[in-house]
Amino acid sequence: MTDQKPIRILSLGAGVQSSTLALMIAAGELPMVDAAVFADTGDEPAGVYDFLSYLTPLLPFPVRIVSAGKLSEDFLAALDNQRGRAGQPPFMVWNAQKKLGGRLWRQCTKEYKLIPIRRFVRDLSAGRQVEQLIGISLDEALRMKPSGVKYITNIFPLIDLRMTRDDCLRWLSRHGFRTPPKSACIFCPYIANARLRKMKDEAPDDWHKLVAFDHEIRRRQKATINGARITGTLYVHRDCKPIDEVDLSTAADHGQGDLFGNECEGLCGV
Repeated sequence: MTDQKPIRILSLGAGVQSSTLALMIAAGELPMVDAAVFADTGDEPAGVYDFLSYLTPLLPFPVRIVSAGKLSEDFLAALDNQRGRAGQPPFMVWNAQKKLGGRLWRQCTKEYKLIPIRRFVRDLSAGRQVEQLIGISLDEALRMKPSGVKYITNIFPLIDLRMTRDDCLRWLSRHGFRTPPKSACIFCPYIANARLRKMKDEAPDDWHKLVAFDHEIRRRQKATINGARITGTLYVHRDCKPIDEVDLSTAADHGQGDLFGNECEGLCGV
């Protein structure tokens, strides 16, 4: 008889929470998974790729890297080709004449995270049900969402264990593991100023890539994006200024928190 137990997959973002899950599984504190899957947008901070290289040999299960392409290059190519399409991040659009701003419709998570992961999971499961472990901690419970497909059930072990992000950091430290960096595309519009300032100070290569990309989207911008007419100017940062001209005071300085609670279906930044 065919074994109909669900396939267990860890969605690995190589951030604090999902890395803690991976290492807890390796330590026998959580049930084993069949594989972990890392959806690579091609635009993670260098520190994330470095940590993934450190983490992978420590795990007793395979880590599969899937990709829909390099998001930054695909988006710029779509700006050049008005018939082209690419999963777009929710960049800011500022209409100086009308003094109105807004965001592009977010498509990046679905097309560069969810779809590649689901394609991998569907191929691996061969028609069986799937339990997908998501690294969302108790302090980020608002990010919990169902998978959106019948054959995948999202489960949240850190919620079940009542573990916060700080608990994860303590677990990693107690067991002698490195602290993972925060995971998100370097140009994610939801990144708080404190993280941007840290990138500028501590990861200059990432910062220079971000500045160059931010300027390049305006240089290439045309009247439509992904088939939609845009009446305004594109910016990465919510202040609607070139990123290298933004005052990167901390969020606390201005009473504003990190906006990651609104983003990425629980698959980015963990």
